[in-house]
Amino acid sequence: MRFLLISTICVGLLMCAAIPADAQLNRKAIKKNNRKMSSFKGRKEWFAKVKRYNAIGFSVNALNYYGDLAPKPTALSTDISFTRPGGALSFMHRFGPRYSIMGSFMYGSLRGADAESANFEDLENGKYRYQRNLSFRNNIKELSVMAYFDLFDNDATYMSRPKWTPYAYIGIAGFMHNPQAIAPENDLQGNPLPQAGQWVDLRPLGTEGQNSQLLETDANYGLKPYSKIQAAIPIGIGARFRLTDVMDLWVDVGFRYTFTDYLDDVSGNYVDLGVLDTPLAKAMSYRSNELPADKLPPLLSYQGRDLATYQVINGYGSEFPSNVRGSKNDRDIYMVTSIKLTYILGKTFHRAKFR
Repeated sequence: MRFLLISTICVGLLMCAAIPADAQLNRKAIKKNNRKMSSFKGRKEWFAKVKRYNAIGFSVNALNYYGDLAPKPTALSTDISFTRPGGALSFMHRFGPRYSIMGSFMYGSLRGADAESANFEDLENGKYRYQRNLSFRNNIKELSVMAYFDLFDNDATYMSRPKWTPYAYIGIAGFMHNPQAIAPENDLQGNPLPQAGQWVDLRPLGTEGQNSQLLETDANYGLKPYSKIQAAIPIGIGARFRLTDVMDLWVDVGFRYTFTDYLDDVSGNYVDLGVLDTPLAKAMSYRSNELPADKLPPLLSYQGRDLATYQVINGYGSEFPSNVRGSKNDRDIYMVTSIKLTYILGKTFHRAKFR
């Protein structure tokens, strides 16, 4: 028995001696790697990249105008019946869990008309606007860049975006505009106009004396032609809904706060009609004579600087500091209500790497 015990101990010692030294080193390396793997949290750069994606979109819009030809002289006064359609194409880049930036091109139009919007029975505001009887349309071509801020975040990929989220946006826009109006049948002297019934551009006419030689005492002295290229600040809110893995529906409403008061070609005072260059310019500057006779007060006559005689309503169509045609201290606004579909473009996932 003693011999058997000694033999067993010897065999065990020989086996231990036969184990390679590098095997013990491998076990240490494996344990070290296991500790690395258990504490690995990924690379922040990778998570940031997989949250980014691009999308293209198309929207159907409705445009409303707020300005001097609104029904009432309040900031939120508009005529819903003059809502006009528009459309837009957009490209979006999402760069964070709640943040996106979108570039868009929009085309739409605005409309306003005193005789159709203002209430003649409203003696405080509506009657004056009705008797002014100005009107316009304006086609808008807008380029914008806007930042969108989601209420609900998405810390993973576009596949994990929420089913819906409210959002707000703000940005900057540049747009081209060109106010027009339909020319009347006759000029102010009763002669037929060649442009009768046609839409004519208002800016070249200088309806408030922009192209005329005004006196230093005139209310509109120094007034220059307004630019057809203008800027605006878009601000709005909305909600986005996930339709499929790659399609979203956006519904929002926002305002474009412009830096011009001439979306409607109306801003300053009336001028002496005799300083305007053409019969068409005079007819488009003062249009109260086109109203029904029972809606007009007694007319006043004056001799213009061109020595012609003009009959106008008191306070309209002639030079005087209080003969205001519009409110020069307010800027025009237009509202855009939008329904948009966006399609998420192909996404390549980045593989995580261990350090």
